[in-house]
Amino acid sequence: MRKGIAYCGLDCEACDAYIATRTGDQALKEKTARLWSELNQTEIRPEDISCQGCRMEGVKSVYCAGLCPIRKCAQGRGAETCGSCPEMEGCGILGPILKSSPDARKNLTEGKNR
Repeated sequence: MRKGIAYCGLDCEACDAYIATRTGDQALKEKTARLWSELNQTEIRPEDISCQGCRMEGVKSVYCAGLCPIRKCAQGRGAETCGSCPEMEGCGILGPILKSSPDARKNLTEGKNR
């Protein structure tokens, strides 16, 4: 599976934190920090918006590095992604991502067949 696909199946390379990190776009870091602060109901600063991808080498955003329960679970199980987990379909942690992002499900299920 392509390294740009996160454990949950989302495409890191389409994430604003990844894009802002790769391009050095400070305005996008600020916009993303505001949005993520609202979504997570905590302060996230623009300097916290640095990420080179969930499964790739390099810096991770504050959320991905230490808070994401999906990443923690997959790493704890030694899974390449959630697509290799036999409990993927009934998973309460991954369920909201699969429900809201058909592309994530597609990335995970297609990745199993490669």
